[in-house]
Amino acid sequence: MFLEERPREKMKQRGLDALTDVELLALVLHSGSGKKNVIELARELYSEYSGSLCSLSAASPDRLMQLGGIGFGKASTICAAFELGRRCASQKAFRSNSSIINSDMACALMSPSMRVLDHEECRVLFLNRKNRVVDSLVVSSGGMASTTLDCRVIARLALEKKATSVILFHNHPSGCPLPGQADLNATETIRQALMAIDVQLLDHIIIAGDSWFSFADEMERKY
Repeated sequence: MFLEERPREKMKQRGLDALTDVELLALVLHSGSGKKNVIELARELYSEYSGSLCSLSAASPDRLMQLGGIGFGKASTICAAFELGRRCASQKAFRSNSSIINSDMACALMSPSMRVLDHEECRVLFLNRKNRVVDSLVVSSGGMASTTLDCRVIARLALEKKATSVILFHNHPSGCPLPGQADLNATETIRQALMAIDVQLLDHIIIAGDSWFSFADEMERKY
């Protein structure tokens, strides 16, 4: 058997970063199924999602199990591996203790977990005077097409967290990050509500897959 068909041995000899995406998937799958060895099964799974790890990472266990040879055990292991990766990315960003100074930094915190959601959620980063994160909370969760942005809930939480500014996030499962009229209206309503309690809305970011839309960035481009 070729070394490429024995990912554990290849990892031992060359290191983990020498493995291809398919070989890494094979390690996660651990074993093949039926007439397929583990590399063949991993390759078939990889091809099913057009070689996109982002698409694969967003798949539910039920969706993964539609491929022959993937049962609940393998599907749950795959989902767990990707979830650990997302949590690691978020924890690394949160522990940096750096001030959030742009949309790139804000999205590094929130995008890993939000871009794979199949429903809309609204989350808020609460920041102190140095623009460091005090807390991050889900403030509403909706259906496939919308969620409610409640300015009263956000204002109350900002006071409880003693935040001086917030960054608002929500996701578009459709994959299009552009705001609709409802998003524009909600942003202005929340901005006014926070101003009344001396809290600044630094940004409202819409996450859609691997892309996002930042209201703050858009304002800078206009002016």
